[in-house]
Amino acid sequence: MTGTERTTAEEAPREWPLYEVFVRGKRGLNHVHVGSLHAADDAMALTHARDLYTRRNEGVSIWVVRSQHIAASTRDEKDPFFAPSADKVYRHPTFYDIPDDVPHI
Repeated sequence: MTGTERTTAEEAPREWPLYEVFVRGKRGLNHVHVGSLHAADDAMALTHARDLYTRRNEGVSIWVVRSQHIAASTRDEKDPFFAPSADKVYRHPTFYDIPDDVPHI
């Protein structure tokens, strides 16, 4: 392409995919969603996430995932989606008795 040619809308590159960014602040903590960004690929998303969300060395780990790959329940599904867990009381921590001589639980 010479300097006088113009790119039409059909030839222009499509918008880069949206990535969700999760950062873990310290070892032992959970990753927390900190924001979103657009990037051409996974490597670029990691680089941009590092530059945008950990500028002051506040992170020890970064996860990036394309938004289209996240499946999530909706607010309207809350009761029917989580209701089956009420039938399984053994999954709740209050179901078990912890002996007094067991530390750090």
